[in-house]
Amino acid sequence: MGIWPNGCFEGRHVLVTGGTSGIGAAIASAFLAEGAIVTATGVSKQEVADARRNMPGLDAQLLDVRDNDAVTALISALPALHHVVNCAGMIRRGAEHDPQVFADVLDVNLTGTMRVCAAARAKLKESGGTIVNTASVLSFLGGGLVPGYAASKGGVSQLTKSLAIAYAPDGIRVNAVAPGWIETPLTDALRANAERNEAILSRTPLGRWGKPEDISGSVLFLSSPLAGFVTGAILPVDGGYLST
Repeated sequence: MGIWPNGCFEGRHVLVTGGTSGIGAAIASAFLAEGAIVTATGVSKQEVADARRNMPGLDAQLLDVRDNDAVTALISALPALHHVVNCAGMIRRGAEHDPQVFADVLDVNLTGTMRVCAAARAKLKESGGTIVNTASVLSFLGGGLVPGYAASKGGVSQLTKSLAIAYAPDGIRVNAVAPGWIETPLTDALRANAERNEAILSRTPLGRWGKPEDISGSVLFLSSPLAGFVTGAILPVDGGYLST
């Protein structure tokens, strides 16, 4: 079982927020394939039920990362914790110029990430664990239709660097992946729009949309001993999009 060194994820406890769909589900599935004990969270009963059915062995639970008490309770109930992956997120294209929608997006994407990191710190200190956050290519670029999303992902990058410094004395490494344009339900409308689809592909040197599985390998790398001297890094996984 597994391709990672010495079965390094075997029996390890992993929490993936937003792990019942899209990129998060691919990450949860990859950890399961390596023998990890995985808890994945979602925001709807249907998502959670689907994840339980599609990924045998997964501990799928409801969680709203805006609810600090719920975040604390879920993490406190885990018997141990070695790896945290923050994938819970939202985007509201075109609506994020409304200050309330803007604030809602930041509450989930940025403050939600901080809530999970803060609640997990004590358990991760015990295990010498890792955190991988989900940034975005929009951590580096503007998004005219998504100012809240872009601001939140820029914030996730800076939060990652800051927590890498703060948590280093606890033996916790904190990194982030910055996905490019990935085939998920969140990008269905973009891929269906011929003009937008062509604009994205023409700027992507690898000439294709990414798949959720393209992100999971990078997350497992950052969580593994192979990245034992890597912390505070923001790793683009974008087919070269940021290079152009």
